[in-house]
Amino acid sequence: MAKILVLGSSGYIGTHLVPGLVQAGHSVRAASRNREVLIGRNWENVEISETDILSGNGLDEAVQDIDIIYYLVHSMASGKDYAEKDRQAATNVREAASRNKVQRIVYLGGLQPAGTASEHLSSRAETGDTLREGNIPVTELRAGIIVGPGSAGFEVIRDLVNHLRIMITPRWVQSSTQPIALDDLLHYLIHVIDTQETLGEIYDVGGPEILTYEEMMRIYAKEIGRPLNVIRVPVLTTKLSSYWLGFVTAVPSSIARPLIDGLKWDLLADTTSIQELLPRKLHNYRESLRAAMEAERNASLSVHWASAALPYPGFGSEESFFSKQQHAQGVAKVSVNNLWDEVIRIGGLNGWYAYSWLWRVRGILDRILGGPGMRRRRRHAEELRVGDVLDFWRVVRVEPESRLTLLAEMKLPGRAILEFQLEPIDSQSTRLRTVARFHPRGILGLIYWYILLPLHPRIFNGITKILVKKAEAKNYQSSTKISQ
Repeated sequence: MAKILVLGSSGYIGTHLVPGLVQAGHSVRAASRNREVLIGRNWENVEISETDILSGNGLDEAVQDIDIIYYLVHSMASGKDYAEKDRQAATNVREAASRNKVQRIVYLGGLQPAGTASEHLSSRAETGDTLREGNIPVTELRAGIIVGPGSAGFEVIRDLVNHLRIMITPRWVQSSTQPIALDDLLHYLIHVIDTQETLGEIYDVGGPEILTYEEMMRIYAKEIGRPLNVIRVPVLTTKLSSYWLGFVTAVPSSIARPLIDGLKWDLLADTTSIQELLPRKLHNYRESLRAAMEAERNASLSVHWASAALPYPGFGSEESFFSKQQHAQGVAKVSVNNLWDEVIRIGGLNGWYAYSWLWRVRGILDRILGGPGMRRRRRHAEELRVGDVLDFWRVVRVEPESRLTLLAEMKLPGRAILEFQLEPIDSQSTRLRTVARFHPRGILGLIYWYILLPLHPRIFNGITKILVKKAEAKNYQSSTKISQ
């Protein structure tokens, strides 16, 4: 079996591919810019490498003694210059692979249209070309819409159907493609390295059906028993569509914009070659949908959600997989344990520090609606553990001196998560990040989020600032007593 390096292992495909390669008997090294994210995956028998392929930091160390590299990286969420970043990253990997005598690179690209492609699709093709400019053979698989829990293309379709009873659609919804089930794509990725015949080859991969995006939405709507009325208009450009998607879906706009830009072309796959080489009965779109929704229902918090996009306890398919988010941060001039001691005292009789009257009003409204309100308090004034009640929250994750995650149990048109993340800067200073995430349920969930949006920065910035000040004040008092 081969020794394999997976670049982009913290991403959507990488998260699923790594355990599949291990199960197939390979020795796997998973690489990402953030080592902590990979550690949070809790993979067994996987070596972790912190590697930044854009700068090259840690790349040679990651590639050392590797037989095969899986290249699953793209920069489309990083801004307007993502194409240049993709070129540089691919060049760095190509050269590192050559220096370390890698035997093969497997690259996951995107299906290409018959004519001119979008900047995003062109960049995906150029990445493959850049990798092939070296002396290492490249096996490239080109896929379109991937149907699986958390796939951006699939989640756009799902959010649109869940949130809109009447849908005004641009012309691109009539474009055709061949959606492929996540399991089928993983099968090809894992087994394409089993033969030397695939060295240097490019293969299209896709499901057994050619469908328009409107057809995919209608199939999903029928599957969940939701009415769908479509009004087609010619005026919505792809740019306007991306802004519209950012408003009515929870898929991050940085991902939605380049994704939408590529939808005005038919993206069809010639699967003859890959099916002859790796014959497989492929899942149709309806089967893929059902598998994705079942996977979402069965997911747990055992793996911390990446990019706010892995399901939480009780996740339902009617709720957005991706979340709307509000962030706040501050730096406390105290050790991480001192700040942690203050964070875990939040709620109960101590209150929520910022805009306490709003929290009380929300608690009263929640009780009127049949929720728990603020009456439950907390089990212990200075201690929290998984499963504890905290007013109208539930503690779902405790990582001492690192992370506290709360799941809302109040009555909401969606699911809310509040998380406090602590990062030591040095022995006497700690960064505190407060992250509020909301997974809207239908149009009411979106309305709820946008009505409260002006208040969110004040509330969560306020909580963060007060937690920092309280920790610093308590630390000052302690040091003063010691000096006396």
